[in-house]
Amino acid sequence: MKILIPNTIELPLTADVDAVVYDTAADIPDEHRDAEMLVVWGNSASWLQNAAGSLPRVRLVQALASGADAVLNAGFAPEVRICSGRSLHDGPVAEHALALILSAVRRIDRLRDAQHEHRWDDAFNQEQAASATRAHHTLDGARVTIWGFGSIASTLAPLLAALGAQVEGIARTAGRRAGFEVHADADAAALLAETDVLVSILPATDATADLFDAEIFGTLKRGAVFVNVGRGATVDETALIAALESGQLRAAAIDVAKAEPLPASDPLWEAPNLLLTPHVAGNRPVGAADLVDENIARLQAGDELVNQVHP
Repeated sequence: MKILIPNTIELPLTADVDAVVYDTAADIPDEHRDAEMLVVWGNSASWLQNAAGSLPRVRLVQALASGADAVLNAGFAPEVRICSGRSLHDGPVAEHALALILSAVRRIDRLRDAQHEHRWDDAFNQEQAASATRAHHTLDGARVTIWGFGSIASTLAPLLAALGAQVEGIARTAGRRAGFEVHADADAAALLAETDVLVSILPATDATADLFDAEIFGTLKRGAVFVNVGRGATVDETALIAALESGQLRAAAIDVAKAEPLPASDPLWEAPNLLLTPHVAGNRPVGAADLVDENIARLQAGDELVNQVHP
């Protein structure tokens, strides 16, 4: 079986296959368009669309990103199986999410600005120590809500709890996951009204498009913090900026945006109290070769695949 491996990652496979490394910036060579499996990592939307029309024998597309939305939207034939890289990014994304949460809560962005200005921020010191605002600057006792409670959240939640946060989640269905209470989407409003830190790890779907809008930000406790390590398409960015400007949100930290790379003219760059990183949270899929090896074996055996999201 021929499998196409992107040149954006090293995959030391052990499976007995014809593994061909391809250039994600070039068309697939004619002699390799008979591949039955395609691995994607860092491929553009236009490249995926071209691949969907030029690989007539492909049976499986294995995405290494935690969400396979780009592959799902590329136009592969209905019978082509598509798998995500769910779990490959649990550790790296949880680490980055924790860094963003702490940076926003402790206002590292403000302190960094003061450093650049050669200014000792005495006002911040007083705010952090004052009884009325002291709770804003710590996770100890803070109510943290994670919207999109999957495997990444299951890794992140215990880290937050270890720092004293009261962690709950929101997902499509209610229940307990990884020892934490998770509420259904329909019950989000009551939980948000008591939330100090809202963390999104949601994928980009029709149901989540612009989910975080003026209504959601307005439902949050005034002065809450918003962190997004999911997808930029889930956020109404105009509403986010307005919530920051009004003080409804005390601070925000995002690793994703609707337009990536973010244009230099985008108003997000100038939004107050916003920390922005360039989609680097999950840039290191851990265990990718093992996942690909596993799905090669399952595909050859006709078994159910790991992380299959289509059909």
